Amino acid sequence: MDTDRDETATDEVGVSTTRKTFALLEALKDEEGVTIADLTERTDLPKSTVYRHLQTLTDLGYVIERDGNYYVGFRFVELGEQARSRRVGYTAAKRAVFELGQETDERAVFIVEEDDEAVYVHRYGSLTNTMIGHRRPLHSMAAGKVVLAERDDDGVSRYIEEVGLEAITPNTITDPDALFAELERVRDRGYAVNNQEHMEGLRGVSVPVYTPDEDFLGSLSVFGPTSRFTDDYVHDELPTRLRDKAGEIRVTLAYG
Repeated sequence: MDTDRDETATDEVGVSTTRKTFALLEALKDEEGVTIADLTERTDLPKSTVYRHLQTLTDLGYVIERDGNYYVGFRFVELGEQARSRRVGYTAAKRAVFELGQETDERAVFIVEEDDEAVYVHRYGSLTNTMIGHRRPLHSMAAGKVVLAERDDDGVSRYIEEVGLEAITPNTITDPDALFAELERVRDRGYAVNNQEHMEGLRGVSVPVYTPDEDFLGSLSVFGPTSRFTDDYVHDELPTRLRDKAGEIRVTLAYG
């Protein structure tokens, strides 16, 4: 009996099942109620398969069914909050983001890196909670440049090779040499700037946040319209404000 082959086949079936489950969840997450027929069309899965997966997810509380429409359940909120608080520093950053937003009357965010992407952990501003967990390219954001600046040249080269430098706007840095030069400026200045590179009409400033042990925790940022984010504001006032808040997070982690 070929036990290894049987185990491999079982593993492949398990992986396939898991992929189908998450394909359904991805199809559900951005919609306000989806029918089985809609999910069948969007995922190219058989109707019977969609139904079985939805029934399991519904039984577990991860999906809610109402009048034939399916929604992502609140059980994911519990998982998300666990992710946002798994490091003490993430919780400490929440207060800093709120205070930055209050003091500047602009949008403030705390972002971490995961799988070569920038992930929103905390945000203050318009539609605050809608961005939590969303992922963005590192090279097109001030916060992402801060992340990349923490890497050595080999690490940055690997990002360029594996992820690429997609042009999100006409201002996005897409040339490797230009990115290396930009990251060197970030290291020299201690802050990064986004000049309409992720969204036209918006500029942003970001600084690194470190733990008391000098471990990189994430990026603290403020962004807003170019009409308010003048060069003086971007290069003089905001970096100082951001560094102060990053320092407060570090002190909080050291002394509570």
